[in-house]
Amino acid sequence: MTKSCPPNLKAVPEPTTWDARLARRLVTPLVGTPVTPNHLTTLRLAIGLGGAYYLSLGQFWMCTLGALLIALSNLVDHTDGELARISGQSSKIGHFYDLACDALVTVLLFLGIGFYVAVHHPSMIVPAQWLGGLAGVAVALIFFLRMRIESMVGKSGTKQASMAGFETEDVLYLLPVVTILNGMTPFLIAAAIGAPLFAVYVAVDHQRVARQMRRAQASLAKDGNDFQAVR
Repeated sequence: MTKSCPPNLKAVPEPTTWDARLARRLVTPLVGTPVTPNHLTTLRLAIGLGGAYYLSLGQFWMCTLGALLIALSNLVDHTDGELARISGQSSKIGHFYDLACDALVTVLLFLGIGFYVAVHHPSMIVPAQWLGGLAGVAVALIFFLRMRIESMVGKSGTKQASMAGFETEDVLYLLPVVTILNGMTPFLIAAAIGAPLFAVYVAVDHQRVARQMRRAQASLAKDGNDFQAVR
């Protein structure tokens, strides 16, 4: 006797990225159980916090363990959304909780890398902790602005670019490799430069969307006034 798919699963489109497809297969057996998307979000948060902590210790093998936990946390991050979609348990509170956890884990990730690099390169011109903090603050700003854009135009307005099933955030899966190859210092420097630049790009995009929304609202108000005048 074959096990039938959950009723809602057939109505939900297949994810476009490889890790989201894997996440859906992992959580499909959880439909109809007491496990909720918020449980999985909390699990992702716990794994991510553990990863950031081990990264910050400054020891090579602890850093490697932390990088593995961050990669695992990035995968688990897809499970809550997939479970919510196929089980019909989506909620605004759950979505906000997921975004808040994403921001916190990512900020602490870069801070952890900053502390790790500071142990091995204490004489950098700019202290590594500052670089990690800069990257972390930029990432927090990116999350906030994307949340604002999503509130104005919906989730499609913040959809990440993907190619062949990969997204930009998938670079975190390479973090264990970066650690093993002793590449944390250039990774941190690249993040300290790239994250603020991307934050500027998102800020400009936020302003563009806000202007479009204001024009649309003004147009609707004008049409409404014209309609009242005709009546």
